[in-house]
Amino acid sequence: MISKNRVKQIHWLARKKGRQTDGLFVAEGPKLVKELQGSFELEALFDDLTEDELHKASLLQSPQGPIALFKIPTWALPSPEADTLYLALDTVQDPGNLGTIVRVADWFGIEDIVCSSDSADIFAPKAVQATMGALARVRVHYTDLTQWLGQAKCKGIPVYGTFLDGDNLYEKDLTPGGIIVMGNEGNGISQMTEQLVNGRLFIPPYPAGRQTSESLNVAMATGIICAEFRRRHAK
Repeated sequence: MISKNRVKQIHWLARKKGRQTDGLFVAEGPKLVKELQGSFELEALFDDLTEDELHKASLLQSPQGPIALFKIPTWALPSPEADTLYLALDTVQDPGNLGTIVRVADWFGIEDIVCSSDSADIFAPKAVQATMGALARVRVHYTDLTQWLGQAKCKGIPVYGTFLDGDNLYEKDLTPGGIIVMGNEGNGISQMTEQLVNGRLFIPPYPAGRQTSESLNVAMATGIICAEFRRRHAK
């Protein structure tokens, strides 16, 4: 049995203002809830819902229980280190893309993603669901991205970004550590952020010169780039 107030709260948490006010986020489905229980503080768990209750409470088009409310953690912003590989997201706005990028980071052993303050909220329901539990192992931070990248550049840490006029990803020297910047779905990397990039990369189409799509989805591009970084330095 779930109360009407709890149903209202779940739907309230679909909004960013609700999550900020209550300090909670929603996760649904047995696999996702189980993955997150070991990493986040559980505030409430609804695992005995009737079909009618589940449809009223769920935020999904195809509801599946259980539904859990977890406390939003406070993660300290990492100080960039030369021997660590990071992802940085410059105004990535689609929560589904963000969640998928978290899965990519988890797969390739990247533990910290640093986002511009205007990027999508990782604790939005669509983003949480898209992580498929990878959020249990990847920390997502929000900050003034240009300031953080500036700190990295001052330390001599390579800052990579993708551009249509960049160097071929498969021919460019890539360091084991550094920061990979991925840009907005429609506009790419902003001009302010671009000024801090010292490793310009391009994912070439195949074969060279063939007419193809205008661009790759940002999450797909992230996967290709992370795979090449890790391949170069696999032990």
